Amino acid sequence: MIRIGIDLGGSKIEGIALDENGVELARQRVATPAGDYQATLRAIKSLIEQIEMEVGVEIKPQATIGICTPGALSYANSDVGVLKNSNSVCMNGEPVHQDLEVLLQRPIKITNDANCFALSEATDGAAKNAGIVFGVIIGTGVGAGIVVNKQVLNGANAIAGEWGHNPMPWPDDDELPGPDCYCGKQGCIETFLSGPGLAYDHELHTGHVRTSMQIVKQAEQGDADAEESLQRYELRMAKGLAHVINILDPDIIILGGGMGNIQRLYQNVPKLWGEYVFSDAVNTKLLPPKFGDSSGVRGAAWLWNDED
Repeated sequence: MIRIGIDLGGSKIEGIALDENGVELARQRVATPAGDYQATLRAIKSLIEQIEMEVGVEIKPQATIGICTPGALSYANSDVGVLKNSNSVCMNGEPVHQDLEVLLQRPIKITNDANCFALSEATDGAAKNAGIVFGVIIGTGVGAGIVVNKQVLNGANAIAGEWGHNPMPWPDDDELPGPDCYCGKQGCIETFLSGPGLAYDHELHTGHVRTSMQIVKQAEQGDADAEESLQRYELRMAKGLAHVINILDPDIIILGGGMGNIQRLYQNVPKLWGEYVFSDAVNTKLLPPKFGDSSGVRGAAWLWNDED
C-alpha cells in the first residue's frame, strides 16, 4: 500500500509518499495560498497529483490520503464536520474533509497535527511498538495526541490529548491564579510550559526579557537566573506530565516542538515526576522524537493502516 500524507500549514503545504515499510518515496511542498479556501483545496489536490506522478501514476487507485491540520474537526452545529482552531483561518468553519473528498474523488482521513505527530512516532519512530503513546508538541502553544496500539484516540469531543488547557497541577502559592490564557481561563499548563510561558516566567522573576532559547543558552553558560528559570520549568513539566501518567499511564511520552529540543529535559524531568505519580515506580519513558518536524506529514500518511 502506498500512503500519501499532506501537512497543511499556515505558510506551506507539504506532501510525502511512503511505502508499506515507511520508506519515503517522494516529498514535495508548495506555498499555502493566503486567505483563500478554494485555492488551498486546489493546491492540496495539485500537490497530491505531483507526488503520484513522481512515484508513478499506476499507484493512483491504491494510494491512500491522510491530511494533517493545525485544527480539529468540529461537529458542534452540524452533521458535517467543519474545521476549528486552524492557523489557516480561511479554513475555519469550512467542511474541509467533505470538500476534499469531493474534489479528490476518493476517501481521505484528516486529524490535527498533534495526533499525526504522536501516530508517526508510535508507528515507526521513537515509540515504535509501544502500546500507549502520549505525543506532546510544545512550542508557542502546548498540545498533545494520544495513540493506543497504533490507533489515534480522538475522543467524543475530538479533544483527546488537549493537555495544555488543563490547570497546572499541584501549584505553589505564587503560581496562583496563574497567567491569563487565550482560552479565557488562568493558570493553564500552556501558560507555564509553552516557549512564551518560559519567557514570561523568566521576565517575571528577573525583569529581563529573553526568548526561551536565549534562557536555555544562558543557563548553559552558567547564568544563575536562567538556571533557576529552567529548574522551575522542569518541575512544572514534571508535575504536568505526572498528571498525564496518573490518568493515561503511557508507555512512552514524546516531546516535540521547539521546547522538545532542550536536551536536559529528558534527564531532569523523569527524576522529578516520581513524587507526583501515584505508583511505587514509574516505568514511563520520556524521549525525543525520531522524525522531528517530519512527524506531522508522516503521521498523516500513517492514518491509514493495513486493515482499512
